[in-house]
Amino acid sequence: MSRMSLQAASTMNQLQHRLDTIGNNIANVNTHGFKARDTQFSSLLKQQFNHDESQVNLLRHTPDGIRVGTGARLGHTNINLRQGSIQQTGRALDVALLDANQFFQVMVNENGVNETRYTRSGNFYLNEIGNGMLMLVNGDGHPVVGENGQIIIQENMDELFINENGELITMRNGNQQMEGRITVVESIRPRAMEAAGDNLFRISQETLDTYGLGGIINDVAAFDTRIKNEALETSNVDMAKQMADMMETQRAYQFNARTISMADQMQGLVNSLR
Repeated sequence: MSRMSLQAASTMNQLQHRLDTIGNNIANVNTHGFKARDTQFSSLLKQQFNHDESQVNLLRHTPDGIRVGTGARLGHTNINLRQGSIQQTGRALDVALLDANQFFQVMVNENGVNETRYTRSGNFYLNEIGNGMLMLVNGDGHPVVGENGQIIIQENMDELFINENGELITMRNGNQQMEGRITVVESIRPRAMEAAGDNLFRISQETLDTYGLGGIINDVAAFDTRIKNEALETSNVDMAKQMADMMETQRAYQFNARTISMADQMQGLVNSLR
């Protein structure tokens, strides 16, 4: 395969990753709290080919030789933490964070190991755990992390709501009681967080070893927490931008595919010469 074909094939592979990212963004346009991913490309190594010095015109003003690259690669896939719009739902256990870079925490048990993961989606539910007790969980049944770990309350309340500080309040026989508070954290190094599926983010062990948890996540005090109750944050996916990016990427993919086709044709012509 010629150098030109190798460059095009390498770039096409990376463009496919970008198409996958765009497709994932579009698929989650209606997912509450979803954060779009943005991709950035960078050039691979270039090689300098110089002319024969004896043939170089000393009066020329253009560079001596030609630089040939080896294609492009996907440099970064970044989380876009821009705030989504707030959608009023009227449901007591729906809450939306009003500050960017802040997350709810849920505890996920994977292969017998508990791991804290982070989400912007605030559609919570009460899950029965027996003995007349209920646990606050997210849409996938993972426990929501509170100040004292899991948030567990008794059944048979007259009213239930979450206030602007993340406190879970119940009313029983006319008496108001705080049952627990949802803890909110702020990411000071968003690029250190990676998508973990199910609209959750995680921090890898390698990243923790590099920065430490305190270098990535900070706790948000109760009086600094701003939550909109009976509401959810919508996805921040900009459909117009995603469609434009998809068309641009498809054109680049087609261009590189055409490059391979033309290089094969040229190679065939060269081989047919006698």
